[in-house]
Amino acid sequence: MRGLLAVARGIDRINEGIGRATGWLILIAVLVSAGNAVVRKVFSTSSNAWLELQWYLFGAAFLLAAAYTLRQNEHIRIDIVYGLFSRRVQHWIDLFGHVVFLMPFVVLMVVYLGPYALHSFQSGEVSTNSGGLVIWPAKALLLAGFVLLFLQGLSEIFKKIAVMRGLMADPHPFVPAHEAAEKEGAALAGEIGK
Repeated sequence: MRGLLAVARGIDRINEGIGRATGWLILIAVLVSAGNAVVRKVFSTSSNAWLELQWYLFGAAFLLAAAYTLRQNEHIRIDIVYGLFSRRVQHWIDLFGHVVFLMPFVVLMVVYLGPYALHSFQSGEVSTNSGGLVIWPAKALLLAGFVLLFLQGLSEIFKKIAVMRGLMADPHPFVPAHEAAEKEGAALAGEIGK
């Protein structure tokens, strides 16, 4: 199990770095979007390449941050139901969800996206829009995003099993939404009071 936890820590570090770096893509996308809007209004001209670039950037941010979001335990869940169970049952629910729902879907996506992205690259696929960009980088980002999500899924499964076996502390202790909101409100009030 120690070896698997070492692998999980390595995957976590990779996705942490990629997730933090991906935040800059949002800023770049906003700047491209604003620049494109200004050029369109001031000079009455536009470019499909600039429009497609902002789509690529937003898509890249979403796809590359999915694994980071899973690592931070920020994915959607129904806390009303989830919070009714003991922490042990919650661990079993998380493990079941990762193994039965997340991993098969992610594996299926990687299996189908591999040839899809490769064919796009080999054919030199370009946008059908006049002046558009090449398409294979966007398709490669799809594949990369799901590969990262697959790796993070493995990491979460390894860590969940270790937590359930008492081999490590729970990295994400459950805090009900109401309690989390109260803590956040108190922290904000403290900041305002300074």
